[in-house]
Amino acid sequence: MAKAECTPKWNTLALRNRKTCPTPEKSFQTTFTPVSKDKNSQTAGHLAGGDTQSSNGPSGQFLARESIESPSKVLLMLVAGLSFSTRLYMITEPPHVCWDETHFGKMGSYYINRTFFFDVHPPLGKMLIGLAGYMSGYDGTFPFIKPGDKYENQNYWGMRGFCATLGSFLPIFAYLIVLELSNSCTAAIIAATLLIFDTGCITISQYILLDPILMFFIMAAVLSMVKFNQQRYRSFSASWWLWLVLTGINLAGALGVKFVGLFVIILVGLNTIWDLWRLLGDMSLSLVDIAKHFLARAFALILLPVILYVTIFAVHFVVLNKSGPGDGFFSSAFQSRLIGNNLHNASMPEYLAFGSTVTIKNLRIAGGYLHSHWHLYPEGVGARQQQVTAYLHKDYNNLWVVHRQQDNNSQSGNPDLVRHGDIVRLEHKETTRNLHSHLHEAPLTKKHFQVTGYGINGTGDANDLWQVEVCGGRKGDPVKVLRSKVRFLHRATGCVLYSSGKTLPKWGWEQIEVTCSPYLKETPSSQWNIEDHINPKLPNISLSVLKPNFLEILLESHIVMFRGNSGLKPKDNEMNSKPWHWPINYQGLRFSGVNATEYRVYLLGNPVVWWINLASLGLYLTMVAVASIATQRGFSLGQQRIGMVNNGALTVCVCIVTLSKALLSCDSEHSLVLVRGGGLLMLGWLLHYAPFFTMGRILYFHHYFPAMLFSSMLTGLTLDILFRSADLLLHPPYSYWFQRAGQLLLLFSILYSFYLFHPLSYGMTGPLAHEPGSAMADLKWMDSWEF
Repeated sequence: MAKAECTPKWNTLALRNRKTCPTPEKSFQTTFTPVSKDKNSQTAGHLAGGDTQSSNGPSGQFLARESIESPSKVLLMLVAGLSFSTRLYMITEPPHVCWDETHFGKMGSYYINRTFFFDVHPPLGKMLIGLAGYMSGYDGTFPFIKPGDKYENQNYWGMRGFCATLGSFLPIFAYLIVLELSNSCTAAIIAATLLIFDTGCITISQYILLDPILMFFIMAAVLSMVKFNQQRYRSFSASWWLWLVLTGINLAGALGVKFVGLFVIILVGLNTIWDLWRLLGDMSLSLVDIAKHFLARAFALILLPVILYVTIFAVHFVVLNKSGPGDGFFSSAFQSRLIGNNLHNASMPEYLAFGSTVTIKNLRIAGGYLHSHWHLYPEGVGARQQQVTAYLHKDYNNLWVVHRQQDNNSQSGNPDLVRHGDIVRLEHKETTRNLHSHLHEAPLTKKHFQVTGYGINGTGDANDLWQVEVCGGRKGDPVKVLRSKVRFLHRATGCVLYSSGKTLPKWGWEQIEVTCSPYLKETPSSQWNIEDHINPKLPNISLSVLKPNFLEILLESHIVMFRGNSGLKPKDNEMNSKPWHWPINYQGLRFSGVNATEYRVYLLGNPVVWWINLASLGLYLTMVAVASIATQRGFSLGQQRIGMVNNGALTVCVCIVTLSKALLSCDSEHSLVLVRGGGLLMLGWLLHYAPFFTMGRILYFHHYFPAMLFSSMLTGLTLDILFRSADLLLHPPYSYWFQRAGQLLLLFSILYSFYLFHPLSYGMTGPLAHEPGSAMADLKWMDSWEF
């Protein structure tokens, strides 16, 4: 931490004695010496790095970079060593399933076994986990049933080690990003130190989870973007193309792991828009040159990521070609492509006809098959008639026979097809009762009407009639098996057949409630499709001709993922958290163990690190805001120093204003670093944090960690500027002492707090924190911590 600065020393006496200076606008418009005569090599600025170079020109910049290469390489090796050692230490402990390993470890097994499953996230992270397990000798046989299950002789370490390796790159990337933005080894090492010794970052990197994979791609994308920005004087060179293409690749990787990867895409997009806007203002570039820049960015940052993202799903569908637990979440047409599914390589009539025996599947996630059985609704639950439910599994009681409004004599030849607008009666094949509804309220959804089975052997009443509606169809359109989305409108009441998704009590065999909804808006809950179809009077066709094409299954998989994401609920005995909890480290997550006899791991950030980050956010905003206002109003504090002011509150104000104004004063390199580099990191933090306040899904503490990466990098940059600005407030040698003392105090605080809280990451046994004799007794600084 006390390492000498990578940037050249300022002449502090000259800075203090300076009487006049150009306006801030002019200080941003210094000239530079071109690297070459190619006008493309003189492209304009970017979001994160200044509009222009200093008066020394690019050659001066390169010399400055050469001066930092030697110490930065040594420090980079130190960062890498500490990062890998802290993440890979005790990687096999505990030797049982922890937290969401039960999901993502199991999904890795599915890839090894080529078994289809459903998850709310895109597939890249799980594919990489499965590949890591396969390459390390894991055979995909461990069931991952619940947290706490012993791994026994399974090779789980490969999947954990893969995630830990990617997590180990996060401090390295942070070091390189901050070094590029600030040209300061101290700023870079502060940012890396905060991440290396954060217990939360260690814990979330050591297990079979998607988070370290996601954060790896996010940080790699930001690093590639910053490196590309530094190539603006070498347009279309090999290094320029390298970093541009790597940015696009990492964007695809981030989105391919989780949809929150969209936030870093927005960050890169805003940076690109700013860059192109600056290029448009460079009068040395022709419109052809600007068009080349635009097309290069469109290819690398739009077309290439889209191609890679689609390729990820193509591999996903090719690998997972066997029927599995994810079948029921997808349409019947989708299921027909899975080996082992009853629809695979099956044959049946293509169009629904009167007299057909069918199964009817709801299109909502886990909506189930329309089902009935001999049991009646209990007393006090609507009319005491036969139950109609939705059942998630294949069953003989899912079969229904499609009849006309009024039975006719048996037909010769081909039966008539069921078309959009036709009136039908659905008879349950096993019990011969008709699908029926009336004005009694539904069992659970009280604003809906009850659906029952009524009548016997085709006899019933007018409440047994339903009108078929093909979604998006017109009168006369036939109903296609597997492909058509169908709604059933009750003729007597005007309601629509509906699967609520609610689980009935034990009297309903814990199956899903089916109702008749008076709300006619088209939703997946009111849409059905014909799956199994038996009619010996119609010619059969192979379902292979009905299989959806790649674009259709790609679209369907995204619709199902979006619906699943919005419907996520908390696990049993698990506390969810609110976004305002996260920056203050209010509450963690239990990864393993709950009592004194178990091996306990608790996801919680190092409180010193997190609270320093929180304070630095406030410090950064205060410095920029006060300095901007002071500069805009022409406010000047003259040559006042802290020692001249006795009042405590005024001392703080003078300190902040003097420091901020000095940072934004003429010829100050700090201004570009603070406003441009810090602004990029602040924007990254906001994009990865603020959207969670608008989300309706369940949220957890670990969702904050991508934002925490940006917060830590901003802290390194802000505190470095604070320390380096000591000579603006104090005379030497006091300024030097203040700078080194501050750095050492920061380092000591981080290391000592890591020493205190490291058992949260590496595991602890014995009494809980609130029990006598606990080693963590004095460390429960907040009542909301549960270790």
